[in-house]
Amino acid sequence: MRSELFDALPDGTDVHRWTLERDGVRVRVLTYGGVLQSVEVPDREGATADIVLGYPDLATYLTLPEPYLGATVGRYANRIAGGRFLLDERVYHLAQNNGENSLHGGERGFDKRVWDAEAVGEHALRLSRVSPHGEEGFPGRLEVSVTYALEEGGVLRLSYEAVTDAPTIVNLTNHSYWNLGGAESGSAAGGHEVRIDAGQVTAVDDELIPTGEPTEVGGTRFDFRESRKVGAGYDHNYVLDKGVTAAAEEVAELHDPASGRVLTIATTEPGLQLYTADGFAEALPFAPGAGIALETQHFPDSPNRPEFPSTVLRPGEVYRSETVYGFGVRR
Repeated sequence: MRSELFDALPDGTDVHRWTLERDGVRVRVLTYGGVLQSVEVPDREGATADIVLGYPDLATYLTLPEPYLGATVGRYANRIAGGRFLLDERVYHLAQNNGENSLHGGERGFDKRVWDAEAVGEHALRLSRVSPHGEEGFPGRLEVSVTYALEEGGVLRLSYEAVTDAPTIVNLTNHSYWNLGGAESGSAAGGHEVRIDAGQVTAVDDELIPTGEPTEVGGTRFDFRESRKVGAGYDHNYVLDKGVTAAAEEVAELHDPASGRVLTIATTEPGLQLYTADGFAEALPFAPGAGIALETQHFPDSPNRPEFPSTVLRPGEVYRSETVYGFGVRR
């Protein structure tokens, strides 16, 4: 594992890039935003390509932040309706950076912060930061970390932890967009196949806010219980059959028939957001559908939905979440 100076922010803060390599897999992580910048793996012929959408320089991350390419997002991944939530009989107001709603932690969430970094052994990197009370409207001083561990066989494990000094809400995820044909190969949504172990999806309104009870996927275009081509038009949270688990369990698979590459995803989380990047703007170096996001998470707007799994964290508790990415090929 090695570290190098990647660039510096306009205020002079250094941003470093860390590289982890093991068993034919190379991973690069930035201290800015906790960004997973690249993941290089071989195809069925042994040819290596980067399968995560990323920018080559810091300036582009600063000027085109909205797709959250590879970023660690928080304090709250996904949307909170109206930019407000009630906790212990008190209403908290957040930045409304997605219409009237709050998205991915607000105007300057975890994706736009520089994290502290330390090596953990030979094949793991721990990023950490302190989110002060009131940052982006969230209560409590939150100490948070995410560890990128490249394990035997080239398996990439992301482990999140957080503690707070006051009641708050936490929902962290990684916002990578995957293109198993290679980041520059074109439309992933048009050619990839996906399987998601979920019999329900949280139905949403025009602003992608859940409307009520989850709905069954059977007989609809949302049914990916058996692997099939994705196509366009998805930005929805899947209610994973397994629910919240203490250990990560496999819940999804992405497959590119052209290259043979396969991505498996295991998680402790109860939900998975499938987003086919239809909203990519013309200013981006990637076209709509160029990558597929599979964000492990709790459900959108959970703080306002007591029927959803809770995202409340209290003093004395430890927030823990794990997501494991496995890489392989299919002949």
